[in-house]
Amino acid sequence: MNREQEGTGRSARSTLWGRIACGWAVAFAGLHFYWGLGGDVGLSVSAGPLATTRPLWFVVLGLWGVGGLCLLGAVLAWLLTRSDLRRVPAALARGLGWGVSAVLLARGIGVEVILLTGTASVGASVSEQQRVWTLALWNPWFVAGGLVFGLATFGASRRTDAAPPPLASP
Repeated sequence: MNREQEGTGRSARSTLWGRIACGWAVAFAGLHFYWGLGGDVGLSVSAGPLATTRPLWFVVLGLWGVGGLCLLGAVLAWLLTRSDLRRVPAALARGLGWGVSAVLLARGIGVEVILLTGTASVGASVSEQQRVWTLALWNPWFVAGGLVFGLATFGASRRTDAAPPPLASP
């Protein structure tokens, strides 16, 4: 009985990061859908001039498209919490999880470094207000997402690597 409880607690802890990653992705999707429906709180400091003109390509790809990708990320995070994934599906989910983690971390840290060091000429395309919000809110949000996806993938790797293979039917 004690071993069952211990195993259940360990399993719940190992899926926690996947649930957090799922929530992160859903929240980010919700924000993009809000903007796609015409909401503007926070968009001007994120997208700059595109927020006021809202060209069709920006709304379709930048708002609805990114929102859709975030929902796919939420599904991936949920899959990373599943203990019944084996072989190819488990390896594919883990590979995608590591990829999402790397992209989010590279985006968050890369833009942070560029803005702080001034290594790239962003010129007048990025206002001072955009720069402050990007440094204080948006980049840390991407880094947090990258970390939780990485931790979720690490947890999924440990669960699937340590789990015995499913029993074969006679």
